[in-house]
Amino acid sequence: QVQLVESGGGSVQAGGSLRLSCVASGYSFSMGWLRQAPGKEREGVAAMDDDGDTTYAASVKGRFTISKDKVKNTLYLQMNDLKPEDTAMYFCAAKRSPDRVRYRLLAETYHYWGQGTQVTVSS
Repeated sequence: QVQLVESGGGSVQAGGSLRLSCVASGYSFSMGWLRQAPGKEREGVAAMDDDGDTTYAASVKGRFTISKDKVKNTLYLQMNDLKPEDTAMYFCAAKRSPDRVRYRLLAETYHYWGQGTQVTVSS
């Protein structure tokens, strides 16, 4: 069982930055950040597998950076140049088994979830 605890959400103006953190207990093969806006489906934002390979959604590529501190077992999401459309509840998630690259951003392929942290970007 893996437990995930997110922090770092908040309210910022467009163009601002936030860094999300996710402390994990236990080992997982890959981890990711996903988000869900009101009335929309949960979507993958960024993912990192066990050897450090990363995948980003097209909408955030070049603005968001996923990273992991293996010593602290903490996953980060640095979000720069935030836009109002980035407003959502952001979730940290993890997988208990290896998966294909093409599944990295699919919410239904994740087994463990954090409680979420709200990010609100105003124009």
